[in-house]
Formats: sequence, structure tokens, C-alpha cells
Amino acid sequence: MRISVSSDMDEPVARLLVARLRERGHEVREHGALRAGADPQWAVCSEAAAREVAEGAAEQAVVCCWTGTGASIAANKVPGVRAALCADAATAEGARRWNDANVLALSLRLTSEPLLKEILDAWFAAAPSRDEEDRRNVAHVEELDARPR
Repeated sequence: MRISVSSDMDEPVARLLVARLRERGHEVREHGALRAGADPQWAVCSEAAAREVAEGAAEQAVVCCWTGTGASIAANKVPGVRAALCADAATAEGARRWNDANVLALSLRLTSEPLLKEILDAWFAAAPSRDEEDRRNVAHVEELDARPR
């Protein structure tokens, strides 16, 4: 799977994230502080990673900033993106299952190596729900994206 990854800082957890994704066999597209010459501002690099998902250049993305909040806000401004800020495995699993999240947002400050593994394991193990109510909610979010602003 092609996964876009952005980080506004070249932190060890961001580099570990890229390494862990590659170990899982994913093709990683780096943005922000992870790529020489790229704009590292959280709003800019998170948008770039999210836009690749929306445009089909990547199947998913992981966006990172110090708290993860700014990265998730910026990513969610891109129509077609459903970014979820996940600080634990249960939230990551639920975001994939119930929200059909296609962008994972992580905090560089709070995500340790063991926690990163748990979150990634849960994220990739979960599949979007086929429950009618869950699908209606995701469809409603997609309708919100399509509405004129």
C-alpha cells in the first residue's frame, strides 16, 4: 500500500514510523521535515499528505505534529479525507472500523515506540464496518465534503 507520511519535525518517532511502515511492506511517501527541501509547517505538510489520499496517489496517510491536533485539523480540511487523531490502539481500531478513517494523525510528543506498534497493529488489522448505520454516517460525512462552502 502507498502511504503518505508527514511530520512538521524530524523527531525519532516520525523516523520510526516511516521505518515501521516500510517493514510492513508499504511504499512510503514522505512530506514536511521528513523530506529535504519540503515545507515542514504542520498545516502545509499535513495537507500535502492528505491531498495524496484524496487524489488517489496514496491509499492512506499518517500525519504528525507535536500534539497531532493541528495535523488532524489540516488533513480534515481536504475533501475526501477522514483523519482521526489516535493516542491508543482502541481509538485507532474504532476509527478504521466505524469512521472508515483513511488518515491517521499521531502526536510526536505522546507516541512511544511500543504505543506506535500497538496503534499501527490496530489500524491495519481493522476494516471498515459493513453495518448499515456506520455506512450511513460515513456517507453523510462524504456528503458534507461535497457541499458548497
